[in-house]
Amino acid sequence: MFNKFLYSLLIAISVIPGVKGQSDFPYELSLKPLVIQNLPGLHSYSYGQHQGTWLIIGGRKDGLHARQPFNAFPASMNNTDIYVIDPVAKQFWTASVNSLPTGIREQFQSTNMNFHQEGDTLYIIGGYAFSASANGHITFPYLSTVRVSEVINAIKNNQSIGSFIKQIQDTLFAVTGGHLKMIDNVFYLVGGHRFDGRYNPMNNPTFTQRYTNQIRKFTVNNSGSQLSFGNVTAITDPIHLHRRDYNLVPQIYPNGKQGLMISSGVFQVNADLPYLYPVDIFDSGYFPQPNFNQYLSNYHSAVLPLYDSVNNRMHTIFFGGMSQYYYQNGQLIQDNQVPFVRTISRVTRDANGQLTEYKLPVEMPSLKGSSAEFILNHAVPHYTNEVVKLHQITQDSVLVGYIYGGIQSTALNPFSNNQTNLTSADPGIYEVWLKKTQTIGQREEKLSGENPYQIEVYPNPFKKDFTFTFKAERPVDFRYYITNSKGQILLSSDKLHSYEGKNDIEVKGLSTTSKEELLLTVVFENRYYVVRKLLKK
Repeated sequence: MFNKFLYSLLIAISVIPGVKGQSDFPYELSLKPLVIQNLPGLHSYSYGQHQGTWLIIGGRKDGLHARQPFNAFPASMNNTDIYVIDPVAKQFWTASVNSLPTGIREQFQSTNMNFHQEGDTLYIIGGYAFSASANGHITFPYLSTVRVSEVINAIKNNQSIGSFIKQIQDTLFAVTGGHLKMIDNVFYLVGGHRFDGRYNPMNNPTFTQRYTNQIRKFTVNNSGSQLSFGNVTAITDPIHLHRRDYNLVPQIYPNGKQGLMISSGVFQVNADLPYLYPVDIFDSGYFPQPNFNQYLSNYHSAVLPLYDSVNNRMHTIFFGGMSQYYYQNGQLIQDNQVPFVRTISRVTRDANGQLTEYKLPVEMPSLKGSSAEFILNHAVPHYTNEVVKLHQITQDSVLVGYIYGGIQSTALNPFSNNQTNLTSADPGIYEVWLKKTQTIGQREEKLSGENPYQIEVYPNPFKKDFTFTFKAERPVDFRYYITNSKGQILLSSDKLHSYEGKNDIEVKGLSTTSKEELLLTVVFENRYYVVRKLLKK
């Protein structure tokens, strides 16, 4: 997690009212603490599992990183052990990474790696940490594979693990803070950034940073003694894919196809604030959904996806973490410093594809959940992408999985107040239980995530110039961007100010003369995005 200091006041807003009503989710959610003696706290790690036993690699042992460059991400707080955890027997085992080759040893103690388990293989890409061989903090340019069952067995029996790990190097994999998933045997490395050097909240030159702005697609051959990869393609969008430290959630879409949903993330191109709208990803492409804003979860946290095939509803549960919005005494609060929150929320996609957000009546035990992971109980019916088959659960109450680790805090905004010592790596494990209710209607807060803005464009197709129009209920700030299919920003405006009522904005001077499809993105109030396709004659 890489935070920024956000200058803002704490304000209450009334434009997104919570409404109590009946639920389309007839379940009660509960968390039960599970204690494993002497288990350390970790966050921002990667994991795999085999027959209910977990393999934990990397992450950090401290809390939220400090503001001072000399004190941020100290190597002494790297996790230099690989953990095997049996949550049923309440036991754990460890093995040091120090016996492994340099590239593997250094990557396996990094933070915010991109990882995905397929079968018995855990794929790990990138990650950020101090590298002794590079004598500096870097994003590691590696793809590593781990045979999960073999490494678990070796660590339990105090045996060597090196023969069960492979690694390959390429700048394609120098990514931290993104996510790795698979659709139809193709890997998707989504978002993230390359960050080299010492973190600095004031953007002084102690680091270099470049967002990928991409969905990188490729295949991996893990069959031989040496890893290889191929079929590399990339989709680039410097506006809608400019994301890191977000949640990438497996989905079952209304047409029954598997896909992915980018949920929120940071930071907007011209504002140190989270994106609020999701992006859907299919094998056919990516599709921003700016007609819906998700308010209650904005950073990487533990997430639980569940699909109800009877009613064709896709539910995603978000556990705590950090959020620009939270409830206090029944009122929705906006805090642009994006504090730690206790909120457990749900986003549901109905059979028509419409998204709705709810605050659940249960909360996290304290300010925790950020950079934690939800680890599925594989005994629960689930799809190959680990979405729970809600319709096949026959028990009245079921253990759907666990939440382990993350960052816990005793203050809402320790980073902006230079009190990151109030945060720590959480050693806790929570069982996540789902219980059917007798009647639909557990009390929830329903949020209006609707986008109040619309734009019209004319002429479209256009030759040189065009105009876009919109109505505003009051004067607001806005910006616009024009991008092409190559992921280039052809034109971007400064901050503009609207009038109350109808606004006509003339756009001139595009730097392209070719016939192509372009995207116009207009951003209102640093909160609402509107996207329109343009056709250049």
